[in-house]
Amino acid sequence: MLNQTPASSTALPAQRRAPASAKAEQRVRDILRVGREVFAELGYERATTTEIAQRLGVSEATVFTYFRGKRELCMRVIGDWYDEIIAATEAGLPRDRPVREQLEFMVHTHLRLFLIQGTGLCELVLSEGRSKGQELGEAFVALQRRYTAPLMDLLARGQARGELRRDIPLRLLRSLVFGPMEHVLWEVVITGRQIEVEQSARDLVALLWPALQAPDHELQALRRLRDELARALAQS
Repeated sequence: MLNQTPASSTALPAQRRAPASAKAEQRVRDILRVGREVFAELGYERATTTEIAQRLGVSEATVFTYFRGKRELCMRVIGDWYDEIIAATEAGLPRDRPVREQLEFMVHTHLRLFLIQGTGLCELVLSEGRSKGQELGEAFVALQRRYTAPLMDLLARGQARGELRRDIPLRLLRSLVFGPMEHVLWEVVITGRQIEVEQSARDLVALLWPALQAPDHELQALRRLRDELARALAQS
């Protein structure tokens, strides 16, 4: 799904001009807000900086004051959206619970927030992610890597705790999780049919868990329970 590339080639494009005042900062926020609306409605190819400027009631030159062009603006829009989802995931992740419960929370959050503003941004990300040689280029790959980092961390912790299998590379385990979620999201995008997000998350994890969990995980859990009971009895 994602290929490792040198950090120098995946760096996100720098914003053209950093806001120097509160007024400029508000202008950037407005451009990003309207940019999100336009990219969600029209997709990357049909969206234009002219349309964004017209909806905002400013000149196109104003947009170019802060962003070099459509590509840079779109990357920032997607990056900010990803950051919102990552923040929500990390804030609510029940790290003290078993890996399966954490995974279910992560899947649920991903589906819910990818669809919470409709399917526009969802379709944009899915289509650009599947388009070979697309204009957004390697910077989009870097964004995808950043977005999937929380799942990679969970999978690594699951392996370290002996709850997930260690004979499969993390990148393949990641693809095993994201692949079915993408298919669910594409179905919503294509058909317009809504899904029950919480139930869909439970169903997906129930389907994936037998392939993800360590073969002897349940046996190890029973042994730990036996040992804990033995210690409790010895102390009573």
